[in-house]
Amino acid sequence: MRVLVTGAAGFIGFHLSRQLLERGDEVVGIDNLNAYYDVRLKEARLERLKSGGAASGFRFVKGDIADRAAMERVFSDGKYDAIVNLAAQAGVRYSLENPHAYIDANVTGFLNILEGVRHHGTGHLVYASTSSIYGTNKTLPYSEDQRTDTPVSLYAATKKANEVMAHSYHHLFKFPATGLRFFTVYGPWGRPDMALFKFTKGILAGEAIPVFNQGRMIRDFTYIDDIVEGIVRVIDRPQGYRLFNIGNNKRVELMAYIRALEAALGMKAKLDLLPMQPGDVEATEADTTALRDATGFKPDTPVEEGMRRFVEWYREYYKV
Repeated sequence: MRVLVTGAAGFIGFHLSRQLLERGDEVVGIDNLNAYYDVRLKEARLERLKSGGAASGFRFVKGDIADRAAMERVFSDGKYDAIVNLAAQAGVRYSLENPHAYIDANVTGFLNILEGVRHHGTGHLVYASTSSIYGTNKTLPYSEDQRTDTPVSLYAATKKANEVMAHSYHHLFKFPATGLRFFTVYGPWGRPDMALFKFTKGILAGEAIPVFNQGRMIRDFTYIDDIVEGIVRVIDRPQGYRLFNIGNNKRVELMAYIRALEAALGMKAKLDLLPMQPGDVEATEADTTALRDATGFKPDTPVEEGMRRFVEWYREYYKV
C-alpha cells in the first residue's frame, strides 16, 4: 500500500510508520516539527525511519497540515491507498493556554485533509480521536454509542469536530472514514509533556512528582504497540463511517501506575499531591468490543510490562 501518515515524527506517527514500512508499505510522512516539545526527539524518530531496513519506502515532507497549499501539493503527488491523520495539537492543559493552536491544527488542518481526500480520489481515511471526547460521561467502560456532546476541554471539542466533519464528508462524497478514540497511550519514544515522562524524570532526580486529584485518577493506559496494531488492522478494513475505541479495557489507578514505574526504575517516588486540573476527567476505561468484532484484535499489554519496556528505552535514550 501507499500510505500518507500525518504527524509522522510524532509519538504514534513514528511507531505506525515504522510498522507499515516493516510490512513492505510505502509511507509518505508529513510533519511540521513544531516546538511544542523537544524537536530533537522528533528528529531522532525521523532518523530511525530514514535509516531503518525498510527506509527506501519512506519519504518525509516537512509541512503543516493547516497550510492549504502545502497539503494540496502532498495530495497532488499521486494517489494514496490510505491516509492516517495523526497530526494534531495534543494535550488537554495546553489548550487552556493556547487555544488557537488547536483550531489551526485540529480543525483547519483536518478540513484540508478531508478536502484532499475528496478531490484526489484517495482511499481509506483513518484519523485520531481521543478518549477525552467522552467528557462528563460517568458510565464506565465508555462505549462508542454513548453521547459525546459534553467535552470538558477545547482539545476534546476539536476531536469531536473531527468526528462530525468526517461523517459529513463520508455522507457527501462516499469515501470510507474511521475515527479511533485512543486511551492514554504510553511507551518508548513517547511525548515528554505527558505524565509518564515527568514522573520518570522527577523520580530519577529525587524530586517530588506532581500527582493531580490527590492520586485518585483512573486511566485506561494503553501500550503503544497495541495502539499501532489496532490502527493497522483498521487501515486494512475500510468500510463506511465507523468509530472505535482503542484502549486496554482495564481501569488502572494513577497510584498503581506510579508503583509500576517505581518497580521498573527500582526507586521510590516522592509525591506532590495536587487538586484536580481544569479540563481533566476523573476516570476512563474503554469498551473495545466493537474493535475486536471488526478486526479480531483486543489490546492486552499489562501496564507492568509496558512500563518495563518504557524505562528500558528511557535509560538508553537519555543515557540515565
